[in-house]
Amino acid sequence: MTATAAKTLPAAAPSPRPGATIHTLPLPRKNLAQTIQRQIGKVAAHLLPPLMTLAVIVLVWELLCSRPTSSLPPPSQVLTDTWNLIVNPFYDNGGNDKGMGWQLYASLKRVALGYALASFAGIALGVLIGQSSLAMRGLDPIFQVLRTVPPLAWLPLSLAAFRDGEPSAIFVIFITAIWPIIINTAVGIRNIPADYVNVARVLRLNGIEYFRKIMLPAAAPYIFTGLRIGIGLSWLAIVAAEMLIGGVGIGFFIWDAWNSSLISDIILALIYVGLVGFVLDRIVAFIGNRVTRGTSAA
Repeated sequence: MTATAAKTLPAAAPSPRPGATIHTLPLPRKNLAQTIQRQIGKVAAHLLPPLMTLAVIVLVWELLCSRPTSSLPPPSQVLTDTWNLIVNPFYDNGGNDKGMGWQLYASLKRVALGYALASFAGIALGVLIGQSSLAMRGLDPIFQVLRTVPPLAWLPLSLAAFRDGEPSAIFVIFITAIWPIIINTAVGIRNIPADYVNVARVLRLNGIEYFRKIMLPAAAPYIFTGLRIGIGLSWLAIVAAEMLIGGVGIGFFIWDAWNSSLISDIILALIYVGLVGFVLDRIVAFIGNRVTRGTSAA
């Protein structure tokens, strides 16, 4: 090879020394399979512990209740006895003979109305108590006494006042859910930082602007805490109230199943009651998390 040809050839890269480590920069690349695997891992981390706990509970239940002397049916018998109710939740044979779907729907309608009334009234009274020292001294002792009255203790009084089971049940829900909403809203209003109040004064916000831009955003985490407690108490109250007022509803379904010695139907209804209560709590928690941008408890 001539000297001219040697000049035109590119210089060869130096070979690495024996034992030397070659460092390469990782290439930024999204791997769909890895992303899916991570998401599956997150879901499994949340679902596997409760599913395993549930499996253990069902297994222990099956072992304990499979004995001839047991007075409660095992889960296998509950599934067999209530299969028609599970696969056909919206049958309607007239009167109170309706499927579980209609029973839950009737109860949820009562809860929705009573809870909505309690939410509006509770937030308004909570704002009043939190803002006014005079209202706090005048109303708080009365509210503290009334909130200790058990929900079902209000039912005879409401039946005497309304003379009808439907508004009486709604009133029981209202009077049960309103107290945690009032108390938590008042606490949230009283805990508004002084800097926020000073900013409102500097900006010369009127009452409506202060309420909308300062008061509600600052107290929202407390308000939604009260709303979550209220929805749980509402669902508890309606099940108990419907056992006494009768008609269509999950509470009366449980009581009627007891009178008919249908223990499997009662167990299925209790499972539905727990699932619906969980969903209601999650809905309120989701809305609160969105409104407060993650500052409320999830």
